[in-house]
Amino acid sequence: MSFNVERNHSPDPYNFISDEASFKTGKGVLYNCPTCATQFGSVEDLCNHLMDNPRCNGIPVPLSIRQPAGPGEERTACYHANSGCIYGFDQPNTFERMKAHDYEAHCTQNVYYPFADREEWELAKFLSDNLNQGQITRFLKLLWVQSQARKAPAYTSAQQMFTFMDALPKGPKWRCTTIHTEGYITTHPVHLIWRNALEVTRHIFGNPVFANDMEFDPYEIKVNGEREYGEWMSCSRAHDIQDQLPPGATIIPIVLASDKTPVTRQSGGLEMHPMFITTANIRSDIRMKATAHAWSCIAYMPIPQFVCHPDFCSLLQACVWHQCVDIVCENLKITAATGTSMVDPSGHLRYTFTPLVAYTADLPEQQMIACVSKNASPITMATQSQFGDGISYPSRHGSVTIEALHQLCQDVDPWKVQQFQEEAKALFLSGIQLPFWHDWRFSDPALFLAPDILHTLHKFFFNHIFKWCKEVLGADELDSRFRRQHKRIGTRHFAHGVSHVQQMTGWEHRDIQRTIVTTIAGVADAHFICAIRALIDFIYQAQSPTFTPSSIATMNASLGEFHHFKGAIINAEARRGTSGPIEHFEIPKLELLTSFARAIPNLGAPIQFTSETSERMLITHCKTPFVRTSHQRASFTQQIVRLLDREDTARQFDLYALLHSKTLSLNNLIDNEFEEVIDIDPAFGWCHIPYSGPHFPSLLLPSFPLRMLYFSRIGPATSVHHPT
Repeated sequence: MSFNVERNHSPDPYNFISDEASFKTGKGVLYNCPTCATQFGSVEDLCNHLMDNPRCNGIPVPLSIRQPAGPGEERTACYHANSGCIYGFDQPNTFERMKAHDYEAHCTQNVYYPFADREEWELAKFLSDNLNQGQITRFLKLLWVQSQARKAPAYTSAQQMFTFMDALPKGPKWRCTTIHTEGYITTHPVHLIWRNALEVTRHIFGNPVFANDMEFDPYEIKVNGEREYGEWMSCSRAHDIQDQLPPGATIIPIVLASDKTPVTRQSGGLEMHPMFITTANIRSDIRMKATAHAWSCIAYMPIPQFVCHPDFCSLLQACVWHQCVDIVCENLKITAATGTSMVDPSGHLRYTFTPLVAYTADLPEQQMIACVSKNASPITMATQSQFGDGISYPSRHGSVTIEALHQLCQDVDPWKVQQFQEEAKALFLSGIQLPFWHDWRFSDPALFLAPDILHTLHKFFFNHIFKWCKEVLGADELDSRFRRQHKRIGTRHFAHGVSHVQQMTGWEHRDIQRTIVTTIAGVADAHFICAIRALIDFIYQAQSPTFTPSSIATMNASLGEFHHFKGAIINAEARRGTSGPIEHFEIPKLELLTSFARAIPNLGAPIQFTSETSERMLITHCKTPFVRTSHQRASFTQQIVRLLDREDTARQFDLYALLHSKTLSLNNLIDNEFEEVIDIDPAFGWCHIPYSGPHFPSLLLPSFPLRMLYFSRIGPATSVHHPT
């Protein structure tokens, strides 16, 4: 089954052709160093200059490569030989593209135009962030504001103030597309509110806020002869993709996240299903901070209410969801297949590809993405009867799912929903016949569905491990032991016990995990304690920021130790349901633990893909702004988008205006005005001052000149060309 939608295509803003002669001779043209402005007669000379002068080389060195070796440790690193060519300098990054808007001429005289000055702008930003329209208008009509003793703002009402703010330079535009569910009736019209994911990616990739914290080339780090996995660029999958791209191409690894959340309390039943995007070029410790604004919302997926039998509603909603993702990410798919040009934060032009490398979601969302039923693993071929047996099953690659769907569609008409769904469930499929990833190059759900630390580990601990301990000790004894623990700075002390808590935050999960083994010691059976300790060890080891084959094997050994002693949990009747003791471990999340070791070489450290960041964004992009809307089903999503669009515009314009008003570059701003910048954009509190340590050319650069640049001169500007 499929739904009709409107499509759009974005043209490539640059054209790439070959001109090797220009590289060596320069044809009498002088080329400037982008940092020190020294002129060179050929690009080859410019490349040699950049290699010999690390301060002129604007390419940030990955933090894991800069990390010094420890005592008795041998640490080596090298880049992929054919990655990350630069095809031009001084191209407009995200902030510089903000200059091109309708009021550019006015901004040369007053950077805060249409506002009179910075004071008037800051007042507007404060009012917009903290008051609703009625409160803003009442404030502006106060005699204290309109008094002649002080300068009154140019705007006299909320509507006029928002008109001023809407005239500011904006990022990627929001759109609304109507989804036509032909053959199926919905209670309300189905609207997808979205942004072009390629435009948003270009906006993030060129943001100078992250200039010093980005990685553009796959690299390999070895510690005492063992490969180290940390950032996505250090993993095997990055090298595999780079090997299949044209020489000199740059990977922009797409990371998506989505989740459904209620926005009303007790009544109303309103839900939202946002989707977020970022790139794995941004270093993980920066990307994981919600206040760094490294993620952007690209869509609010519709949740249609179909007038049909309840058994088919979830299937139809999932089909609409996949179709909507296909609309939002269409240009990313084209770019993953053919490539396009993008400008990085330093103004370097790159030939880029956009594979989907990671998707952060909870288990139900992963099953919807992988198009499998609820009694099957979205990552492996394991089914419910095989969950928890400790066996590592083959990966459920996307090609296997597509082949099964193709055969099923030949046997059963997808429009016969009931029959099609029944046959699909027999194959452990959900009944979605057209997954969004089927035509996305390099995208495989067995590889891009990332292990989730929050749901797979911490919530698994609270929903299962913690309950097993409570069953063995008893609620009163467990509370008594937690109350008697010494208070420690940085760790919550549970003065009222823990058994009564129905829901906890991730931090509270961690605080309980720190002491749960010693808490149950002396009461529980020794084998039961060994099983719990093994799982706690696995949870801690899985959160490491870096891995080697040895550490992965140690983590797997902890999981194997649990399976060796798990019979003690059954013997203690600690695993219980509503009807009494449960004699098996058919737990879906327990099956997902076996996929961690397989995922690390392909994705890097799982901690960088935890859903804690996306859970935080559900608050900032759904629940908090919902309070400021009319709460009407037909319009609250549009109102939230309007609020968030103004908030994003204001934050970026604030920093953009400060840069231009003081005529400072971003790097100089970090050095000279750092505290002021953090006040404007908290992202700078997480970002780092440019690296000024030693340079290691033999380790970090390939044997040929800096990625082999090719140029030719056309008119007064430099035109950049891609080598064949």
